[in-house]
Amino acid sequence: MSRVFIAGLIAMVISVVIGPKFIEFLKRNELGQPIREDGPAGHVVKQGTPVMGGLLILLCALLPFLALSRFTLPALTVLFMTVACGAIGFLDDFIKLRHRRSLGLQGRWKLLLLAGVTVVVGIAVHAQDQLDTSIYVPVANVDIPLSYAYYPFLFLIIAGAANGANLTDGLDGLAAGVGIVALLTFLSINVIGYIRSGVPTERSEFQLDLAILAAALIGASIGFLWYNAFPAEVFMGDTGSMAFGGALAGFAIVTGTEVLLILIGGIYVIEALSVIIQTVSFKYWGRRVFLIAPIHHHFEMKAWSETKIMVRFWIVAAILCACGFVLYYRYYLQFRLR
Repeated sequence: MSRVFIAGLIAMVISVVIGPKFIEFLKRNELGQPIREDGPAGHVVKQGTPVMGGLLILLCALLPFLALSRFTLPALTVLFMTVACGAIGFLDDFIKLRHRRSLGLQGRWKLLLLAGVTVVVGIAVHAQDQLDTSIYVPVANVDIPLSYAYYPFLFLIIAGAANGANLTDGLDGLAAGVGIVALLTFLSINVIGYIRSGVPTERSEFQLDLAILAAALIGASIGFLWYNAFPAEVFMGDTGSMAFGGALAGFAIVTGTEVLLILIGGIYVIEALSVIIQTVSFKYWGRRVFLIAPIHHHFEMKAWSETKIMVRFWIVAAILCACGFVLYYRYYLQFRLR
């Protein structure tokens, strides 16, 4: 268990130490954030703030994980999803920076690339004996077999989490803080699962590996948040936000807690729903439900400060994650051990 703490500590220290040099590198190469023209007027001052800070998170998390991991297939699967979704986000950021506009990779290409990620994940899941193609639903306490429908379901989880996290990244510290809370929940789930898996000599090694990866991502994100807190010196960009989404989807898939992702990634769900509701309402009824979507910008337009929105969203995320963890402890442990 000490490796979990060490991974998080090393990742955080590396992130804090190299953060200034990394930000200076981005500035020197003029890798500044383009601002959407229809966004809140207060964001104009953020034009040119260094972006692609997600690279800092990925690099600082990767180093301690590779040093301390046992390289189990479930942990490598989550790592692949994190890096692959981050790479898609990087391509999106690169296109934005190259063309100096707020629109990057087209949606259909994102979905196509995420479908490719899903194929690889599907193969990895199929190769893991401890995973199956059924979905456990807590409270109802039933296991729903999906058979081949499980693989399209994987795509919905991965694409939904990645895009939901991407939509959440719109205020200083918002996406990083929400992501840390969600990762901390999966860290707790894997630690509890590891402890409850048997006597020390027979415990599930893959859950310890997953805990190490979660701790490394948390530590790197805390270090990043040190520089991303309002007023931000660097943005994570789509590189970081999509990596967050990929990581959370990965943890949910390999731990069999896909249903709980609705709560653990609850802020992502709320942000995505706000965009869907706004789009449908305007298209069919010519009305806007929100002043602007995603919903965190709606509260900006209502004169809430960025810090107030950020903290309140963190609080909501913590409450939802706590509910998710309680459901895991109450139902999943009993279901998996019976």
